[in-house]
Amino acid sequence: QVQLVESGGGLVQAGGSLGLSCAASGRTFSSYAMGWFRQAPGKEREFVASIGRSTANTYYSDSVKGRFTISRDNAKNTVYLQMNSLKPEDTAVYYCAARAYGGSFSRPSEVNYWGQGTQVTVSS
Repeated sequence: QVQLVESGGGLVQAGGSLGLSCAASGRTFSSYAMGWFRQAPGKEREFVASIGRSTANTYYSDSVKGRFTISRDNAKNTVYLQMNSLKPEDTAVYYCAARAYGGSFSRPSEVNYWGQGTQVTVSS
């Protein structure tokens, strides 16, 4: 069992930056691939980024590639999402996700554990 707790959401102007963190419980964090998804009102949950158990393997959606960076610190049981050049269309609840087996992922069906979500609002 893994519990995920996100932090760092908030309100930012377009073009600004924001960093999210996700702290995981348990002693097996390094065995999980980790990721971020987001869900805007009235829309389905969509993939943002993921990182494999090895920090060398990262994967991004086309909509955030070049603007967002996912990273992890296994010593701190934490995964991060640095968001730069934010746009109003990035407004959503952002969810941390963990996958127990395999590498980086992009589908909600591949997720074993979800965080509670943190709101990110980008004003124009």
